[in-house]
This record gives sequence, structure tokens and C-alpha cells, in this order.
Amino acid sequence: MAFERPDLIPVLPEIFVVTMACVVLLVDVYQRQSNRMLTYLLSQATLVGGLILTLSLHTSAPEYTFGDTFVKDTMSDVLKGFIYLSAFVVFLYSRRYLQERGQLTGEFFVLGLFAVLGMMVMVSAHSLLLVYLGLELLSLCLYAMVALNRDSKTSAEAAMKYFVLGALASGMLLYGMSLFYGVTGSLDSRAISTAVTMGVGNEIVLKLGLVFIVIGLAFKLGSVPFHMWVPDVYHGSPTNITLFIGTVPKIAAFGMTIRLLVDTAAAMHVDWQQMLIILAMLSIAVGNVVAIAQTNIKRMLAYSTISHMGFLLLGVLSGSADGYSSAMFYTLVYAIMGLGGFGMILLLSRAGFEAENLEDFKGLNERSPWMAFMMLLLMFSMAGVPPTVGFFAKLSVLQAAVRADLIWLAVFAVVFSVVGAFYYLRVVKLMYFDKPVDVQPIVCGMDMRVALSINGTAVLLLGMFPGTLMALCHTAFN
Repeated sequence: MAFERPDLIPVLPEIFVVTMACVVLLVDVYQRQSNRMLTYLLSQATLVGGLILTLSLHTSAPEYTFGDTFVKDTMSDVLKGFIYLSAFVVFLYSRRYLQERGQLTGEFFVLGLFAVLGMMVMVSAHSLLLVYLGLELLSLCLYAMVALNRDSKTSAEAAMKYFVLGALASGMLLYGMSLFYGVTGSLDSRAISTAVTMGVGNEIVLKLGLVFIVIGLAFKLGSVPFHMWVPDVYHGSPTNITLFIGTVPKIAAFGMTIRLLVDTAAAMHVDWQQMLIILAMLSIAVGNVVAIAQTNIKRMLAYSTISHMGFLLLGVLSGSADGYSSAMFYTLVYAIMGLGGFGMILLLSRAGFEAENLEDFKGLNERSPWMAFMMLLLMFSMAGVPPTVGFFAKLSVLQAAVRADLIWLAVFAVVFSVVGAFYYLRVVKLMYFDKPVDVQPIVCGMDMRVALSINGTAVLLLGMFPGTLMALCHTAFN
């Protein structure tokens, strides 16, 4: 049998990122321990180069390669673009934080780039095997990143919890995929979808496989009741790692959800819709209620993430193109809000001090009125207060649920959204109406101040003019 050479043009961004990640790894060996500026600049250049390649190679028609296991379409290009941008911001926010603690090592940037590569593979996977390979590449990098600070017992504990529970979830996902393969005889998403539509194979086994796949997805998204790792990992990880885990992988998790449920199991929509309804309800309720009791802002934002993933699922479970585009819009907006929220924690932290507690934000308006205003915009957006973009993100997924005749579910989400507004507004109250506990001046580079300012104003500007981003998401599914 003759070997057919695959078309490498669609995977040029992936080839570029993996090549540059290896270059960064080699260059870092020859860097001085006290200075990793070249490593940092090369890592940022890799993300910019990947973005340029992805945009320049974009076509409206899907392109398949490697035996139809890899697809480059509008959805994957948009998600990859936001993955590059989010990772760029994470690296930018993290540099000063790591430098002050003597932890600015090449491992952080190399692991970050390989994690980006895993996410790129996930969102372009057209085969169950490629989905799993991308997921494992991402997961292994994240486990190592959580444990990077070897002197911290808290980080080591968080990494161990993440690894054990992540391995369990990966095993369940793989078992579900193996059941799909056993019934349909294929790992290709299109072939499986066709077989399921035609009623090939044992329906009970397919539903069992779907259950395991949804469990795996729920863990990666951090949905209740598979959320137990989220608060502990967010709290135990260094803040810059929490920033990475809490934002960029969520974009890839959304892409994986679409590939597995929509591209592969669209004919089983009724079955996975019922499961997603339960996950969404539990996530929205538990996330918003438990967050109220938190005094650590990283744990508060962890439970906030859980509730946001519940809202994301409202769009996916609708089973329509409009619902998927609304969920995509919500995912991208959440990434922007998460970057700003965790970025503010990094801004207030300094060597020997972690601004992890809510009381550390007391009186921020007296210390820095502009940064307090940026945090206010971010908290308002997370709470869904107009005219910030968080309001339109929630509105779009609620409309998708209503169009799917799930009005009761939309009402349920609105009620708990109002409940959740309390803990976001509590942060605003602390910043503007309490006296500062910490009176040390806020010291950071101009690059981080500018990035945080852009990050904060983006949630307001996108809220006032959401049409462009919404149209981009609609294009991905139409």
C-alpha cells in the first residue's frame, strides 16, 4: 500500500509552534539564571507568529488532512486566534510576578507553548484519537506547571490532586471513545456521526459511551459534580499558573465539546442534552452559592468559573447553530474577563506577598483609582451588569435556551445569576468603601499597566459594540 503524503499547509501553525517551542527550550539552556528575557521574547514571538500564520491561511471552506483526522475550519481558526492572544497576555502578566520570586525559568514558557500546541490540536481534531492526543498533551503540561514551584507544599498537593483526578477523567473519556469505536468501527467523527444517524450498532452501548464522554468533558470544563479539583488547584497553584489554567484551556475545552458532541454525536442530541441540563443547573447553583462563602479571591473566582461553565452549557445544549455561536461568544468573553480578574491579583502581589484574600482589595480606589475602575468593570462584567460584555454573553446563551423551549431553565439561571451578583459586588464595595489594609505602593511595569487597562476597557467596549465578536462567532457555525 502506497503512503499518501499528507497536505502540510493546514497544519503549518502547529508545525511552527512545536518548532519554536523546541528552539525556546534550546535557547533557554544558554540563558543566565537571572535573566530569561530572550526566552520570554521568543515565546511571545512564537504566539504572534502562530496568529499571523493562522490568519493568513484562513479559508471559509474546511480543509482536511492526515487522513481526515485533522480539520482546519473557521471555528478552529477563531479559537486558535484567541488561544494565542490569551496565552500572550498570560506570559505578559506573569513575567514580573515570576521575576520578583526568582522563578522566571524557561520551563514555564516551554510548558506553556506545548500546552498551546495541545489546545490547537484539540480544536482541530476530526478524530477521537486526535482529540485524546491533544487533551493529553495539554493535561501533562498543566500538571507540570502546577508543580513548578517545588518548594511549595500547597502547589505539590494541588498538582497531585489535579493529576489523580485528571487521569481518572481521561480514563473515562477514553473508555467512552472505545465504546464508540467498538460499535461503529471508526474513530473518524464524520463516520461515527453517519453510523449513529443510520442506527448502526447497539444503541445501549452508544449511550453508555456517551455518558463516559460527557463525564470526561464535564471534568475538563469544571462542571458540578466533577468540579472538586477546581477550587483546590486554583488556590494551590502559583497565581500565574492559576491565570493560565483558568482561562486559556477553557477555550480549548469548548472546542473539544463541539467536536465530540456536535460533530460526532449530533444524532444523539436528545440524550446528551438531558445530561448537560443537569450539569448546567448544578454548576450554576453550586458555583454561585458556594462562592459567597469564600474569603480567598482565587477560590471565589474558582467557583465563579464553575458557574460560568454552567452558563456556557446553556448555549451548547440548545442544539442549534445560534446556541453554539452563543456558547462560543460566552467562552471568549469569559477568557477576557478571567485574564483581567487574575491579572489584577498578580498586579497587587509582590515579592513575599500574595494578594489572594478579599481584604487585600480593600481601599484599592485610594491606592490606584484607575486600576480600581478596571477591576470594577471586570466584576460588573462577570456579574452580567449592563453595559459590560458579560451581560450580552449571558443574554445570548439565555436566548438560546429560550429558543430551545427551555424557558424554565433560563429563569433558573437568571435567579442564580442575581444571587451570584452579591460576591462580585462585594469586591467593588471593598475597593471603594473600605480603608486599605495594605498601603504599599503598587509597582509594576508599563507593559502590564497598559495590558490590564486594555483588558479592563475591552469588557466595556465589547459590551457597547458586541456585534463584531458575535458576528465572528456566528460565522464559525454558519
